[in-house]
Amino acid sequence: MRCTREQLKTKLLAEAEAVIDEAVDWHENTQAPSLIEVEEILLKLRKRLSQRMAEIMLEDQEASQPVEAPVCPTCGRKMRYKGLKDTTVGSRLGPLRLDRGYYYCARCKSGFFPPG
Repeated sequence: MRCTREQLKTKLLAEAEAVIDEAVDWHENTQAPSLIEVEEILLKLRKRLSQRMAEIMLEDQEASQPVEAPVCPTCGRKMRYKGLKDTTVGSRLGPLRLDRGYYYCARCKSGFFPPG
């Protein structure tokens, strides 16, 4: 089931707050950083925050919820739901770790993460 707007906002804000805390900790513990050092830490933190926010938003989509059993593309039989499995997908933000509903065809020994 999808999160409410407030639940999703709470999750995203928690991630942002953790990154801000890390930036403040770095600032407090770094003596006279150069512009390049500041840029490097902020770019690193921005990337990680963007990835986490994308993961949270994608996991909230209906695609991460169980769906009617998809049909195996090889044999045409209904595939069996095997629960949520961790998968990594490539994105413009970098690799994203997602929990997705996983389906398996025992006949063909192939697996599938909807929507594709």
